[in-house]
This record gives sequence, C-alpha cells and structure tokens, in this order.
Amino acid sequence: MLRDRARRVKLLVSDADGVLTDGTLYYGPEGERLKAFSVLDGVGVSLIKSLGIELVVVSGRSSPALKKRLEELGLPYELGVKDKLKKAEELLAARGLSFESLAALGDDLPDLPLLKRAGFALAVRNAVPEVKKVAHYVTRLEGGKGALREVAELLRVLLAT
Repeated sequence: MLRDRARRVKLLVSDADGVLTDGTLYYGPEGERLKAFSVLDGVGVSLIKSLGIELVVVSGRSSPALKKRLEELGLPYELGVKDKLKKAEELLAARGLSFESLAALGDDLPDLPLLKRAGFALAVRNAVPEVKKVAHYVTRLEGGKGALREVAELLRVLLAT
C-alpha cells in the first residue's frame, strides 16, 4: 500500500516549523528569531531530489532564519501561506499534476486539510493526534531531528523495490 502511494509521488510539500525545526523559537539579543535545523534533513533534501521528486516548503510563517536555510538547501518555498491546501492546488495545477501524485508532510492543524487530500500523507512523530490519525505514515523521528531525512529514506526504499 505505501509502495503504491510512493510510486505516484512527483511533488512533496513540506511544512517548516515543527517539521524542519522542532518548533522552538529562540530569540537573539536584538530580538531576532532564531531556529535550529538538523543537518540530517539537508541530506534528505538531496536524496529526495535524486529520486526525481520535487520538494517545496509551504509554511504559514516566515522568518529570515527559515529563508536562509531554505536558500542554502536550494529549495523553492512559499512562506506566510494561510491556506496550504489552496497553495498545493496551485502548485499541482502549474505542474499538470493531481493530488494523487502529492506527498505532504506536516505536524499541526493548519496542515490537516492538505494531508487529507494528499495521495501520500506523512506526519512527524511530534505531530498533533489529529494529524497522525490521517497520516499514511508517521515518522519515528521528530520534526527538526531528522524527520525529513527519514521520509527520504522511506521513499528511497519504497521506490527501489
């Protein structure tokens, strides 16, 4: 079942806060927001790209730290998005794809409508129960601790067999 879902994936839409980070906000001496990212997820990005899957980060929040990290990884992003489902519809339409070919990775209630429509719904270990309930797969690792890398490995294994 997971293998069939993985084989259809052409686009992976991932949340940022709580997925690429652990959701913790740090504040510097000048009041700037700082975030921690796992280097494991950077490897995951490369692996996902090598599988021929496009990865786009869609987040309800925006910060200089997040933009910097996404640019370092060479990832396209849409930040400050209020309706992730609508944004995913736009991304899919621009590529001539359907929701069946979409994998979505999230952790909280704003991700829920998108996860319910995605062909392959993924949740991080620290996701809220409502998100875990609709997910086809829940990572063993938490957001910000290598969860995206785990998803990349899952896809690699499922697509190799």
